[in-house]
Amino acid sequence: MSTHDTDYYAWTYETAAKLRQGKFNEVDMNQIAEELEEMGRSERHELENRLAVLLAHLLKWQYQPDRRGNSWRLTIDEQRVRIRRVLKQNPSLKPKLAESASEAYLIAIPQAARETHLAKNTFPPTFEQTNWMVEQVLDDEFYPES
Repeated sequence: MSTHDTDYYAWTYETAAKLRQGKFNEVDMNQIAEELEEMGRSERHELENRLAVLLAHLLKWQYQPDRRGNSWRLTIDEQRVRIRRVLKQNPSLKPKLAESASEAYLIAIPQAARETHLAKNTFPPTFEQTNWMVEQVLDDEFYPES
């Protein structure tokens, strides 16, 4: 049998087959538990990545009103759809939205600074200081003004 470290793909399929066959004594239950936890973390990571892109574009929208365009609007719209999809597939992440937005904002600041060529300290240092609510950020009608 392949090992988790040498051929992850083969390990997943071989382990799944052994579980289906009821050969529980032939699988590493600790490794399976770790993989399940990692799967959960990856879903939260996906949410935070989508939030970071959304927040960066909302910052760009607010701080560079002269550069607003259809491309930015479409990226904002796309990220909102993707975030709703992640939340629909993982409803237990909804109570973690505010925390995830705060974490994602820390990624959004340098991204927005890099893409706008503005100094990082141009933007509020925390999500809470933007005065945006998470519900607003996810609202299809919300586009912050300068």
